[in-house]
Amino acid sequence: MGALKLEDLPHYTYDDYKHWEDRWELIYGVAYAMSPMPMIKHQKISSNIAWQLNEVFKDCKKCQALLPVDWKIDDETIVQPDNLVICHKPLHEAYITKAPVIIFEVLSKSTANKDLNLKYNLYEKEGVKFYIIVNPDDRVAKVYKLQNGKYIKVCDTVDERVKFEIDECEVEFDFSKIW
Repeated sequence: MGALKLEDLPHYTYDDYKHWEDRWELIYGVAYAMSPMPMIKHQKISSNIAWQLNEVFKDCKKCQALLPVDWKIDDETIVQPDNLVICHKPLHEAYITKAPVIIFEVLSKSTANKDLNLKYNLYEKEGVKFYIIVNPDDRVAKVYKLQNGKYIKVCDTVDERVKFEIDECEVEFDFSKIW
């Protein structure tokens, strides 16, 4: 018996996805369960990120911080980043279609491989300007910035303040407040 190939897996589309119960992501037609629900530490960090993003973008008329919402990239790829910032008005009530400018993914044992590899490459390809991978166990956030179509690591931070330049605004995010 040979190795499992991508074409051997069931292939799904948005029409399938929108009828599923619970939380799922669909990446290149492959379904990924988003369960069990994240641990308390994960939720606390994500909540602290959301609070701070709301604060730093409160005066920006263009950008807004969101908690997990469907980002429908195409008919075969729908993801739900933990925390994100968009600088456009969504065209749909159920999901966004344009790339966020900032995405935070808080690692958990069940999603770490997907966040570190599959989503890293997907977000890079889709033009997400900043990708931040937050590791609750190590208490380190890895900040990546898209330059010339590739992610370049800006820093590994525990408690630094990092500036994000987005369109006309520049905001500073204090990583010491997320833990």
